[in-house]
Amino acid sequence: MNILQDLENRGLINQVTDRDGLEKHLENNQVTLYCGFDPTADSLHIGHLVPLTMLRRFQRAGHKPIALVGGGTGMIGDPSGRSSERSLNTEEVVFGFTESIQNQIAKIVDMDDTSNDNQVISRNNHDWLGNMTIIDFLRGAGKHFGINYMLSKDSVSARLAQGITFTEFSYMILQSLDFLRLYEEENCTLQIGGSDQWGNITAGLELIRRSRENQGETAEVYGLTVPLITTADGVKFGKTAGNAVWLDPKKTSPYEFYQFWINVDDRDVIRFIKYFTFLSDEEIAELEKEVENQPEKRVAQRRLAEEMTRSIHDEAALVQAQKISEALFSGDIKQLNVTEVEQAFKDVPNHDVLKEPARLIDLLVNASISSSKRQAREDVKNGAIYINGDRVQDLDYTVDEADRLGDAFTVIRRGKKKYFLIRFQ
Repeated sequence: MNILQDLENRGLINQVTDRDGLEKHLENNQVTLYCGFDPTADSLHIGHLVPLTMLRRFQRAGHKPIALVGGGTGMIGDPSGRSSERSLNTEEVVFGFTESIQNQIAKIVDMDDTSNDNQVISRNNHDWLGNMTIIDFLRGAGKHFGINYMLSKDSVSARLAQGITFTEFSYMILQSLDFLRLYEEENCTLQIGGSDQWGNITAGLELIRRSRENQGETAEVYGLTVPLITTADGVKFGKTAGNAVWLDPKKTSPYEFYQFWINVDDRDVIRFIKYFTFLSDEEIAELEKEVENQPEKRVAQRRLAEEMTRSIHDEAALVQAQKISEALFSGDIKQLNVTEVEQAFKDVPNHDVLKEPARLIDLLVNASISSSKRQAREDVKNGAIYINGDRVQDLDYTVDEADRLGDAFTVIRRGKKKYFLIRFQ
């Protein structure tokens, strides 16, 4: 099975220019391809995982991927898929975002692996766009783009009613210049991207062809997009409670990352395994049977969570995420260290206290765990209060040093699922 057939089987092709031509091109050449990532934040999120994984798929098929970070285009802002103009970040901020994302991509796709001649390389388009004069821009690229042609692109036409500035209007030309530059310097003949990038990608093909025609040459270049990933409920992939799931462990902990995949809907899990992992067709088929026959065991979700946490973080982070998950499931909180407690209870209500003994009843009220002392007594008496996983029914119980995990935290649970974190100063 060739690379295009594998991508089609996995549902990873949305649009492609000259599919037959690209298939022959890939079969007959070691193809250099690229995908761009604009630095709109200091981290990528899981919405970027499809194009990142695509680079790895082409690399495994023997081709040469380029991860292009948009230090230049990030100064402008892509109008694709947006109903309003982006706020422009300062040069210092964009440069900081660019460095962070370059380091992140290098870790994920393993740019340090030099065992083959097709390791992923990184480029920054500020290297050529940053020094370009407006005269160079207009004469070298602008003359190849008709206004009507640009207005017909979805990224532009969708914004005409709301209004679009010349800054964002010119974005597709800048991205086209990226493709032309990589074509000339790296013999890059394929650009891949999300479905919202189709207009920008085809504009780049047009610029390369027109510039080559002026020199009496022809260019064999192609474009390919992946589909917009949504859940079975139609929600854009990568959002949870309105927040992005980041690839940076400081923004989304490995435990949170692991839990995102564990909680994937049964209707989505096999599709996501095909999109994001490199599991064989045979193993995927077995996991699909598990979903059909024993969905309550969540075997496929656990396999997906393991693969993704290991590939984006590492084996140690996966083991830690599994340990936290097991501790919360069993209620044995005491087995967790300070770092693991911080990950597990990052988003639960918390309360700061001094390192001195405190009556449990008072602590429940002061930390807003129980609404009153009367309610606190009822909660304790009825067995609804757990300290570090152990039920406490002693109305005179005192929380002291023995209850502190790592001398830093005490975890109190009220009922089955309501956790609270007591932090000691």
